[in-house]
Amino acid sequence: MFAPYRRLFSAKGSVGFTLTGFLARLALSMSGVGTVVMVAAMRHSYALAGAVGGSSLAATLVTIPLLGRLVDRYGQSRTAVPAAIWSAAMSAALVGCLATGAPAWTLFVTNVLSATAPNVGGMARARWAELYGDDDARMHVANSFEQVLDELCFVLGPVVVVGLATGIAPEAGRIAPLVLTLGGTVLFSLQRGTEPPVRAAGSSAARSPLTNRGLRVMMLVLLFTGSLFGSLEVVTIAFTDSLHHRSAAGPVLALQAVGSALAGLLFGALTPRGSSTARFLTGVGGMAVLMLPLTLAGSLWSLVPLMFLAGMATSPTMITGMGLVQELIPRSQLNEGMTLAVTGLLGGSSLGSVLAGWSVERFDAGDGYLLPVGAATLALLTAAAGLGRLRASVSAARLPAPAGDTAELGQRA
Repeated sequence: MFAPYRRLFSAKGSVGFTLTGFLARLALSMSGVGTVVMVAAMRHSYALAGAVGGSSLAATLVTIPLLGRLVDRYGQSRTAVPAAIWSAAMSAALVGCLATGAPAWTLFVTNVLSATAPNVGGMARARWAELYGDDDARMHVANSFEQVLDELCFVLGPVVVVGLATGIAPEAGRIAPLVLTLGGTVLFSLQRGTEPPVRAAGSSAARSPLTNRGLRVMMLVLLFTGSLFGSLEVVTIAFTDSLHHRSAAGPVLALQAVGSALAGLLFGALTPRGSSTARFLTGVGGMAVLMLPLTLAGSLWSLVPLMFLAGMATSPTMITGMGLVQELIPRSQLNEGMTLAVTGLLGGSSLGSVLAGWSVERFDAGDGYLLPVGAATLALLTAAAGLGRLRASVSAARLPAPAGDTAELGQRA
């Protein structure tokens, strides 16, 4: 089972960028939960906490695609390090505003300005594509491993945040990701041997990857998938709090990620069957079905197995989804295309966070699980409706590009 993963790391430098990138990715899994827990504890409002937490994610609709384009144009290290420094500085300002009792609007401003943390996960995937881009089998394993690594971050992140916030101080859960973002990004950028070269694109490079109809379908599906994740996070924190088990929020959220990580590990060891578009639709359908039982949760002990079950379909969905994005986008614009996909995911997470914060303030916290179920259903309906466009775009992207303009077909798809 683990043989494909051992072969994956036979490439020189692959261990280095994986280990160093893990630190920055762990920070990403901690920042949202850390902000919600910190603001809720210090300002005593889940509505405010959800809105502040979601504000920085909303800002990524602008910052993350821009950073992706800059990475494609100037390279990973030249772009990521300055962005991480700015993000860390603004995160420190957010903590300072809370500690000094500054007005609520300052929390939104500083949190929005902190939304420049680079997408290290996308840059790591670009490095795998540089190493194994012509080997479909190894790219399947690489995408599976990357998703498992993401899930591992989301297993550890909430646990660490809740432990720091309840064991030391509410601010500690937000300061830790600040340090990890800066340190992890710098160490990742020092791994120059595996950094993809900057490629000169063809005449269509000025056109955004958003002109790709298949990518637009993927972004919409990922928007609803992100709404699922964002609402699930806030609703679970509020639900465990209503049961007088607030400290259990981190471990309960981690169970969903554990289920997803295990499913991803197994999925990566399997030989892919059928088309990538069919596998993606199947994954989204499974995610919708396995989210439904969450509406039955009535206690902490019933929530535990249901959260684990809910996670089982998310990894296959994300693995096939990110693989599809890589098929749709030319190599010269891969970072921008990947960050646009992540923008859909994080933008949806922002929306889900805000809706969930509003919901748990006005209704029973347990009823909030209708939000992630509804988001999963919308993701499935969108994927099914857009299946024809996805198939056409994948077919067009596989045609040989005209000489001197490698981006053209990917843009037209």
